Amino acid sequence: MVVMIVYVCSSFHYCMTQRKETILDYQNYCWKSMRWVLVSLCLLTACGDNENTRKHRFLLKGNIALEDRNDDLAIRYFREALKIDSCFADAHNNIGTAMFRQKLYEEALNSYNQAIVCQPKFSGAYFNRSSTLYELNKTTEALMDVEKILLIQPDTIPALFLRGLILTKMREFNKAEDSFSKVLLNDSLNTEVYVNLGTLSYYQKKYSDAENYLNKAIAINPSESNAYNALALIETANNNLELAMKHMSKALSLKPGDAFYRNNRGYIYLLKKEMPLALEDINYSISTDPYNGWAYRNKGIYYLKTGDAASAIRMLTQAIELEPFVEMSYYYLSEAYARVGDREKACAAWLEAVNRKEFVSENSKKRPC
Repeated sequence: MVVMIVYVCSSFHYCMTQRKETILDYQNYCWKSMRWVLVSLCLLTACGDNENTRKHRFLLKGNIALEDRNDDLAIRYFREALKIDSCFADAHNNIGTAMFRQKLYEEALNSYNQAIVCQPKFSGAYFNRSSTLYELNKTTEALMDVEKILLIQPDTIPALFLRGLILTKMREFNKAEDSFSKVLLNDSLNTEVYVNLGTLSYYQKKYSDAENYLNKAIAINPSESNAYNALALIETANNNLELAMKHMSKALSLKPGDAFYRNNRGYIYLLKKEMPLALEDINYSISTDPYNGWAYRNKGIYYLKTGDAASAIRMLTQAIELEPFVEMSYYYLSEAYARVGDREKACAAWLEAVNRKEFVSENSKKRPC
């Protein structure tokens, strides 16, 4: 359950569907605060033209461009600030944010690294770098960065939330639950925490607990689309496909065109053997978000079900590269290798599927070794 929080203050930056959303409330607060700070700065200096004032003017213009979703213009302004001060940590940090929003994660990481070099105690840059490392599946490094923030500020809600996400991706479910639960101590009405706790229960096949968390989220906010999406996946796991489709339709009515919801609906269509509808949804998801490993897994399943095992191998391998813990990926990969006659790779994938407990019994008729 991936919920991204990006701070762009002068001090700072799901998943069931693998949700990747940006929470902008704090971000917008920072931009608005920055405007007043810089206006005050201008007044205090009589709008003078010293270097400090000029670099902050460019920073302000860049932040306004970011707020207007004009990332390229924002980057130009931040780079103008860097021409004045090549080690202006705020400008490096905010370039990283603009890059991150365009999913240019390696470029974002370079900018956050530079911000930290210039300002080693820049907690916001550590948070942003952690978020970026999370997207790059460098979870150990991501956890180290967010722990640095929590060491100094142990009750920081965004850091606790991000820590929970990282630990979820690492399959450290008990530690992730502890991190999310600490958020609830200070924010008991946080629906996204309940959705993430529901996801943790889902991953552990504790479907009753998952439903309880998700229904709490809906009770707090009936428009929490992620909760309906998650409920749909629970019903899918229970093979209640009609009820699953009902929940998914509700999620899509609240958030039309969401790539992750469309992918999950495509999976339900696969199970219902409605192949053209499944392919339409899965292709839409991949074209909208080409970094979603679950969509590639589903397309791999589609190819398996339509008799193209070679293409299934390609898609399933790509799914694993993007999201190492995509459920059932090794199970289907084993089947695909078996179909093309590669018994050795089929056996290796099967053993990995067993290790990950991707199915109930090792004594399946499809066992290749």
